[in-house]
Amino acid sequence: MRTVFTNCLLRDGRLVDVSVRDGLIDSVRPVGGRGDMDMERRLVVPSFAEPHAHIDKAFLAERVHNPTNDLLGAIHAMEQARASLTPDDTYERAMRALRLYASNGISSVRSHADTMSLNGLESVRALLAAKRDSASFISLQVAMLLSWPVNGEEGRIHRQLAEDAIAEGIDVVGGCPHLDTDPRSATRYFVRLALDSGLPLDLHTDENLRESSNDLEDLADAIGEMGRPVHVAASHCVTLSLRPGTEQARIAHKLASAGISVIALPQTNLFLQGHGTSTSVPRAIAPLNVLREHGVSVCAGGDNLQDPFNPVGRGDALETANLLVVAGHVSPENAFDAVSGSAHACINRPADTIETGARANFVAMRATTLREAIAMGPPDRIVVHGGVVVSHKNETESKH
Repeated sequence: MRTVFTNCLLRDGRLVDVSVRDGLIDSVRPVGGRGDMDMERRLVVPSFAEPHAHIDKAFLAERVHNPTNDLLGAIHAMEQARASLTPDDTYERAMRALRLYASNGISSVRSHADTMSLNGLESVRALLAAKRDSASFISLQVAMLLSWPVNGEEGRIHRQLAEDAIAEGIDVVGGCPHLDTDPRSATRYFVRLALDSGLPLDLHTDENLRESSNDLEDLADAIGEMGRPVHVAASHCVTLSLRPGTEQARIAHKLASAGISVIALPQTNLFLQGHGTSTSVPRAIAPLNVLREHGVSVCAGGDNLQDPFNPVGRGDALETANLLVVAGHVSPENAFDAVSGSAHACINRPADTIETGARANFVAMRATTLREAIAMGPPDRIVVHGGVVVSHKNETESKH
């Protein structure tokens, strides 16, 4: 079946008709003739990606209170609440999050799933079920978020959980070396696990403001010594923002050589980091401009969604891009790329484009430029996934 979307405004200023057949774009032509859906000169851009989410914890902000508003406070709050979180509850909240992402124009999501002795594989299984049931409107990757420690006798239960999660069908190996008793050994364990399983690797890296934290460089060194998994991403990378410029450049060069992508998470890190500091509070955002200048693949995500780790968030890539501009000093063009094409690349997926032969995944918004879209975050959006309109929000609907 062929569908023609007329009056599409592209980012280069062209006004075109986009024809879609069998889930692919089969032509992009100057406006002319009749179509099936009039985009009314909305800005039409390729779909966004959410490269780092935690949808197993989404929408818990009212139920689980973080007493200190920092990372450890959130972790402890979740530990206390864990027994009250049923698999069905986790699944329903995950699906709610995925529907929200899709309605905002996100076509791909990578979500980490808590994998720990307190809940075993419950989160993994809930997210794998959500992946199956949301496939018609969004693509979900499930990353194991393995608890710590992972080495020695104390880590035996976690290593077994990792093997079980891989057998269950996760898409990505992941964990938190910076919270382990031996971060360097933990990093090497995860690299080996990714190599042995043939899965991509995505680690929570240097999610703190300790200048001694060195997970990111440890990861680059481990890959140099052990080999590179099929794809590698380092999320957060907060500590790098504290290093002198020469150190940032040196480490960025190592990351580029090792093929490590960096995923910045401005909203959650701005909320969690820097408590107890009243002057010169650090922004806690990975230095994307420096990393990009040295050839590192970079992107940004929303991270937690209305939970103890981040009480706010709209599930909107444009909100993330906005924060990159004002808090990360990233240009609007690069910020937009960080939540669209580069975000897809950082989670090992091909970027969507508005050209013949591309997947028909795009979003139309009431804006005339990328900068305006980032500034206004227009709620009026038409979202096309696989050539099918999966969401059509107008301004009136968005207010209710």
